[in-house]
Parts: sequence; C-alpha cells; structure tokens
Amino acid sequence: MKRNVLIRSILVLLSLALFGLTAYLSSKRVSAQSADAQSRVYFPYPPGLIPSDLPKEAKRVEGEVDALEREAFAQWKALPLNPGTAKRQVELLGKLELFDRNLSVNKNEACSFCHMPYTGFSGPISSVNATVVAYPGSARWRFGKRKPQGYTYSPLYPKLQYNQTLANFYGGNFWDLRATGYRTQSPDAEQAQGPPHDTQEMGLPDTACVVYRIAKGKYASQFKTVWGPQAFEIHWPADTEKICSTPAGDFGTNQTPLSLSAEDRGQANAAYDEFALSIDAYEASPDVSAFSSKFDGYLAGNAQFQLTSKEKAGYDIFRGKGNCNSCHLDGRSTAPAPTDHGATDSGVAASVAPLFTDFTSANLGLPRNKDNPFYFENKPDAFGFIPNPAGAAFTDLGVGLFLRSESGTNPDTANWLPLAPKFDGFMQVATVRNSDMRPYPTFVKSYMHNGYLKSLKEVVHFYNTRDTYKSTAADGSCPAATEKLTCWPEPEVPATKDMTIGSLGLTEQEENELVAFLKTLTDGATRPYPDKNSFGKGATSATSSDEQAPQP
Repeated sequence: MKRNVLIRSILVLLSLALFGLTAYLSSKRVSAQSADAQSRVYFPYPPGLIPSDLPKEAKRVEGEVDALEREAFAQWKALPLNPGTAKRQVELLGKLELFDRNLSVNKNEACSFCHMPYTGFSGPISSVNATVVAYPGSARWRFGKRKPQGYTYSPLYPKLQYNQTLANFYGGNFWDLRATGYRTQSPDAEQAQGPPHDTQEMGLPDTACVVYRIAKGKYASQFKTVWGPQAFEIHWPADTEKICSTPAGDFGTNQTPLSLSAEDRGQANAAYDEFALSIDAYEASPDVSAFSSKFDGYLAGNAQFQLTSKEKAGYDIFRGKGNCNSCHLDGRSTAPAPTDHGATDSGVAASVAPLFTDFTSANLGLPRNKDNPFYFENKPDAFGFIPNPAGAAFTDLGVGLFLRSESGTNPDTANWLPLAPKFDGFMQVATVRNSDMRPYPTFVKSYMHNGYLKSLKEVVHFYNTRDTYKSTAADGSCPAATEKLTCWPEPEVPATKDMTIGSLGLTEQEENELVAFLKTLTDGATRPYPDKNSFGKGATSATSSDEQAPQP
C-alpha cells in the first residue's frame, strides 16, 4: 500500500516537473519569438521624433479599416447580382480591396491605412500629420518620404502627356506624376498599384503576391464574379506564402522573387491590373468623389447653399487678387452663350463641376521638412535593406526624380529625360477640394508634398508672403519664434521655384476670407458623405508579433 502511494507521489512529482519544464520551454519560445520580432523592428530615428501615441493610433485606424471592410461585405451581400448592378459590383470590389489589411506583407496595413474617408482619404492620424507627416509601412517602422495624398477626384486626372507647345506636363498621379497611365490608360489605377509593393508602404515583395492574397482571401469569389473565373488560374510555387511574407527590398534588386512561368506571370499581371481598375472604379464613385460640397450647391443655384459674405469675398480673392485659379481652375464665369460674342461676363460658371486643378505640377519653393523620418533611414534593417542611402542629403526633386527613373520608371526616356532639370522640385497641383475635411475641429491636417504647412491659414500665408518674408540668414533658416509668421526658410529646390506666388499683397483679413472660401469645398454639404463618420468606429485590432511600439 505504502509502495503504491509512493509510486503515485513520484508520478505526480514527475508530471509537475514535466509540466513545469514544458511551461518553461514554452515561455522561452515565446520570449525568443518576441525577441526575434523586436530585433526585426526598424527604428533608426532620434528620440522624440516619432509620436509616442503612434502604436495606439495605428491600432485605432486598423480597427476602423476592419469595420469598413465588414461594411463593404454587407453592401455586396445586399446587392442583387445582375447586369444592372455591374457598375456597383466593380466599385464595391474596389472598396473591399482598399480596406483589406491582408494585402500587406505583415497583413497589418490596408491601402486605406494612410487614406481614410473622414480626412478626404488622406492621413488619418493627427499626431503624425502634426509632426513627421509620412506614415509607417507594414514593415515597422519603415516610413515613406512624403505626405499621403488624398485620392478624392484622382480618377479624373488624365494620363500623363507632355504638351510641346506649352512646354509642360499634364496629367498623371502621385506627387511626382510617376503613375502615368500609359499602360492601363488610367493614372489612378496605376497609382493604386504602387503602395502594395512599395518597400516603405504595404511592402509585398512581388506584385503577384497581391493576386495570391486575394485568391486565398475572403472575397476571391467576388473578384471572379467581376473579372471572370480565369482570374486566379495560376500555378503558385510551394514557397509563395513564405516569399510573400518577406518585406519588399529584402530580395535585393529582384522585384519578382516568385518563380512563375511566363504564362502564370502574365495572368498575375492581368489580375493585378484588374485589382487596380476596381479601386479606380470605387474612387471615381460618389462614395469618394462626391461633388457634394457647399460650393457645388452654390454652383447649382441652390438657395440653401449661398455663400456668406466672407466666403464670397474669399472666392473673389481666389479668382482675382490671389490668382489661385491660375492653377486650381474653378470653372470661372463666361458669357451667356458661346454664340453671343458681344455679351459681357454674366457670372454664370463655365463648369459646374470644377476639379480645382489644371493637372500640371509646380515647384512652390517649399522649405525642407526636417522632421521627415526618411532622412534617418540610411541604416540597414534586420535584412540588410537600407531605405534611404542618401540620408539627410536626400533632396526631393519630385517630377525630376521620376524623369530620371529614380522614383518609378520613365516610360519615354528619349523625350522626357532631357527635361528633368527643368522639372526638379515640381510636384502635382492637387485639387483643393476636401482640403479641410477632418473628423473634429482640432484634428491636424498637413499640406503639400512634405507636410511642412499644418493649416489652411499657413498655406495661404505662405503663398502670400513666401518672398516678402524670405530668410536673410546665411544658412537660410529662421528663428523659431518667427518661422511661418514673418520668416520663411529657404526653398528645398530654389532654382525652379514658381515666381507667380510669394508676394501677393493680401491683408490678414483677405487671408482669412480665402481660408473661409476653401472650407466651402468640403464634401458632405448637399448630401451626407459616405463613411465620413467612421472615425473611432471599429474594434481595436489585435497587435501582431512584429507590431512593437516605437522606442523612446
């Protein structure tokens, strides 16, 4: 009896010891995984540069993204599938794609992470906009080099062309126009193809990884409903998931690490074009490009949307003393009828759907944004990849970079490459529509390609006084107390700066009136703007193993 008790006691002790050893080894594995994840975190930035609330805010946005993805699925489910809804099917497929976090290397970042509805589909984190401006990619914490553009009305930009008579480029997308549209005939679609395999953004190493993730994902059937059952007839290599889980840039210069046959590569490329055209359809829809601002109601002659005296004064400055409409075309008034050549200007708008852009680019003479994280990314990550070898010496030449194929690929080097010096520092003339769309009044938005300007008031004051208050210091700097008020630092690219602005002679009151007018261009006045109230609505997503907080 005693022997049996002794045996049972020994067995219990052995079991406890085994359990303890298992728990210990398990904890060691978890610690090792955590340490490995931490070792892969890229953080070459000086203390205090990156906002401390970024991890928390990223989780908020991810939760909102997930909620909007669920909304898109519900909208699809409620849609009768017949030829009469074919247009809406393509749009909703594009919405599903934009709010799908699985289309990033670590399955943690959707296209919309940098472009949410409540900011006019631009940057959704106030603290980031107020500081570093650029947003982190899926591979934490690699940051991009520019402010995320709002993509409302972006489908309406024409494909890029060089007008020899006017000696200027027209059309294209991205700040530097590198989404030319020459291949798909849609700059907006080609813009949508950029972030998924950008090393600093969604970070997939191969464009075919996007197709693979969709084929294995939750809306594969919806994609085939729109584009046909052949869309995913691709023989995927056994190591596809492993490769697609490795950040872009970690295969050296190889941008097609998936070993696909020529036929399969062709099918993957076709499906990737279809992916992009679906996004273009969604962005062109009233869900995104709505033409529903107060100013649209005013142009329609709706008495409910008449401009206030302050807004009307601002509009007069916009198309007069401020000369804003020389680039941000406003559909200004014309004679009563084309055949009545002797008539005077009636004040009737020539266009009742103005896009507030002339589709060109310009160098506004903006100072460098010294808080841009890209300047500090000249150190290798855990894979040996260096995002920005030039470090602080990098100069953003905008269109000039693209024409030299240093940002994207110039598809017409014989004719366009010689033009590069003339277009150094040029950036797309963006629409000013939705420039004030924000989820709450104190939410910070940033402006221009590098986000140096943080309010519409700063934008207008810069246009008005750039040259009046230009720095006189030998190093081109300004005292902190006067910067952006009575002193502007030297331009990042001074040689080609636009001289039609900089000394407009506007008074303080006129600056404020112009700001008041710009605020009338926010969609959601004549009818509700879809998903504008999505801020803060979404369960916080779970933190992935590589989603470590920025280091102090």
